[in-house]
Amino acid sequence: MSAPTTTTRPGPSAERATGAPGRRRYPLPRAMFVTVQSVFLAVIGLIVLVPLLVIFVGTFQDGGEIMRSGLRLDVDVSSFRLDNYVMLLTDSGLYFRWFANSVGLTLVQVAGTLLVSSFVAYGFAMYDFKGKTAAFVAVLLLMTVPFEIMMLPLYVMVNDLGLADSYAVIVLPFLAASVTIFFFRQYFTGIPKELLEAGRVDGVTEFGIFFKIVLPISRPALAAMAILNGMVTWNNFLWPLLVLRSAEKFTLPIGLNTLLTPYGNNYDLLIIGSFFSLLPVLVLFLCFQRFFVAGMTAGALKG
Repeated sequence: MSAPTTTTRPGPSAERATGAPGRRRYPLPRAMFVTVQSVFLAVIGLIVLVPLLVIFVGTFQDGGEIMRSGLRLDVDVSSFRLDNYVMLLTDSGLYFRWFANSVGLTLVQVAGTLLVSSFVAYGFAMYDFKGKTAAFVAVLLLMTVPFEIMMLPLYVMVNDLGLADSYAVIVLPFLAASVTIFFFRQYFTGIPKELLEAGRVDGVTEFGIFFKIVLPISRPALAAMAILNGMVTWNNFLWPLLVLRSAEKFTLPIGLNTLLTPYGNNYDLLIIGSFFSLLPVLVLFLCFQRFFVAGMTAGALKG
């Protein structure tokens, strides 16, 4: 009986010596792969930018004509006019007041939400206490509850406390955001606890550890949540519409909505005002996009 024969796979050195192809990293040649990837991303980018370009073109057109024929790119450039921009700067009413209200509320809401939610998430991630699991499960369950279900009881509570028509009632109920708490908790669990112990050995207080050690490490997570919470707060419409009653206190989404009335519609200001309302969100994302990607990726991996 002959001995069984065994075959061995040539190693990398043997493959290089014999000229046998090794394992390829790309299904296509690298240059072609990069070209296809770049073209694909460029097409996706153009598709995303088309709505912004369309509304920008609409700022140079008559609002009533836009409502009759719709927003489109195939327009006569010679018909463009700057009347909408002149009206925005000279006769826009409370538009800039609404814009300032939205900017101020967004800054306060984002800063407060990041601070409070990171505090709560830090406790869930770094400390052991009685009822910790039940409390975190409650946070997860709160993520599944639509705001529309809680809106009516919260509105009744606001009226009973006499807080209606104030900015505080817009900010305070949402400082501890369940989604933000969950994200920060997942991120904080990836921070080595040895860093915290080293800080305690050096005599740093618990607040000092949080502000001097944990938060600097968590800058990508903070940037990611700042963008997400900023977009939600800037575009928030339903809750401010319920609790705000003075026109001077309206946020930008509510103010733009008041331009459409049964007695007349200011389409010109609505179009150009809507365009400029997009710019703060774009600037926010462009400033923090590098941290946004890093924070979302790190949060997914460390969780």
